Amino acid sequence: MAFVVLFDACVLYPAPVRDLLLRIANAGIVRARWSDRILDECFKSIRRQRPELDPTSLERTRRLMCEAVPDCLVAGYEHLEKGLELPDPDDHHVLAAAIRANAQAIVTFNIRHFPDHVLARYDIETKHPDEFILDSIDIAPGAVIQCLTDQAAALRNPPISVVELLGTLRQAELVRSVARFRELLGPAATGDLSP
Repeated sequence: MAFVVLFDACVLYPAPVRDLLLRIANAGIVRARWSDRILDECFKSIRRQRPELDPTSLERTRRLMCEAVPDCLVAGYEHLEKGLELPDPDDHHVLAAAIRANAQAIVTFNIRHFPDHVLARYDIETKHPDEFILDSIDIAPGAVIQCLTDQAAALRNPPISVVELLGTLRQAELVRSVARFRELLGPAATGDLSP
């Protein structure tokens, strides 16, 4: 049985991080879950920060995300929100969805919003996406490297190399994962192609 993770809206917001996380999920390394409410939060933030983006394209992205990861949507968690205690009540739906999904981890940039002492009651831990990707590399290095190279190959407008993608992911707070990718890929990942 696959390790179940719930992706918080904040990790689905940045396109490069979202793409890599979905590819890792699609590779079968983990079973990824999220809720419609998490997607609502994610895409509301995208629309607010990037008003120039076409709403039809954003809806298409949302649909394709759900199609790409079978059985990703968690429902029927709302009744679990009552009684949950987190620093930010707006995060209750995230924890409730994780409980309902039987997730072992919530992948989020907002670690402090999900204190260990609260999540321990439900056998759930938080994972920063950098830590989550490092764990995924440890489990299936070849598969995760393939996810990375496929992601770079899919970016055509403009085209982007693996080296450039690693730079983008580093800027998105995936510092340790990028260092591990560079270590595994060797000179080709640092741009140093000299013999």
